[in-house]
Amino acid sequence: MYTINWGDLTPELFLAEYWQKKPLLIKGGFQAFQDPISADELAGLAMEQELESRIIANDGSENGAQTNWQVKHGPFEGFSEFGEENWTLLVQAVNNWSETTAQMLEPFKFLPSWRIDDVMVSFSTPGGGVGPHLDQYDVFITQGEGKRRWQVGLPDDSLAQLLPHEDLKQVSPFKPVIDAITEPGDILYIPPNHPHDGVSIDNSLNYSVGFQAPNGQDMISALADAVIDKQLAEHRFNDPERTVTNQPELLATEDVKKLRQFMLAQTGDLDLFSDMIATFTTRSHHALEVLIPMEPFTEEAVKDYLADPEIFVRPVLGVKALINEQNGDLYINGDRISLIEQTRDLGQLLAKNVALTTTQLKSFTNCLNNTQMLTKVLNMGYWYID
Repeated sequence: MYTINWGDLTPELFLAEYWQKKPLLIKGGFQAFQDPISADELAGLAMEQELESRIIANDGSENGAQTNWQVKHGPFEGFSEFGEENWTLLVQAVNNWSETTAQMLEPFKFLPSWRIDDVMVSFSTPGGGVGPHLDQYDVFITQGEGKRRWQVGLPDDSLAQLLPHEDLKQVSPFKPVIDAITEPGDILYIPPNHPHDGVSIDNSLNYSVGFQAPNGQDMISALADAVIDKQLAEHRFNDPERTVTNQPELLATEDVKKLRQFMLAQTGDLDLFSDMIATFTTRSHHALEVLIPMEPFTEEAVKDYLADPEIFVRPVLGVKALINEQNGDLYINGDRISLIEQTRDLGQLLAKNVALTTTQLKSFTNCLNNTQMLTKVLNMGYWYID
């Protein structure tokens, strides 16, 4: 288990003084840090079709700047063609496929789980990096094996947007407020829109815990889908207080205001909005190894399994779950599971997304509603019996 050594800070102070405000380097944030995955294991994952991977390479430094950027997308069959320096392998959502890597999410759960996206893992050779760039989301980058020089700046609208390759966005050089060499266990926090650049000094591993930040377009699209799915958009605009107009060619501001109010009324229901948000934020943006049983579990079979004290019931790696405070229901990977008074405790336990022992679960099987819900979740493939 990983625990952050905050030093003079606390999670509360971090949120008040740094979160989405300014970058922070926590030296020795993870003491005696052990890599949860090896470079060879990461390379193996990059050969799999299901995972999103890429290699970013350059020709080395020229006048202090890396040149001739190249980007290749996985899956990869080998890596010898890239040589021994100036390239980086990046693999998204490694936490969905590596249980030890998934444990790196735990120390960041002083933030709500719906905000957490994934753990991207990168392996870099000396001189490897992706160049100076901006991200639109918060990220905690933990240094694994090796060392890396990091430079982080402050938001600067004067930075030029560069495109050295069609699949690689960068920015022009910036003035760093952090310029440091990270060593195993160091944690670097970078808020959105802060320029940063990391160049590997020797073979190194980095673990980036990224946080999802839905943009307005995504949320409006999701809300529109929710309104249409629930057939709430069938109401029509009406204007019984209409008066005679002397300018039929005019779209009056007063009419625009009424139409705007009409649209807001269709989407302003908090239950609808919270349902959309819970669905949207728990749905995985990356591939999951959903374990749908070949033959559906029966309630009796589930009760029989839970009689075995050596059995665990585990969530699929990377699956997201939460309790929606507004409607009280459980959401798993975008699916809503209604809770009633008898199933609320079990629902809250499942939302924690941790392996459960039969001792923890056996008492729930005395209630038919709980057994039915657990059977349903197992048959959906989001949890499995081990």
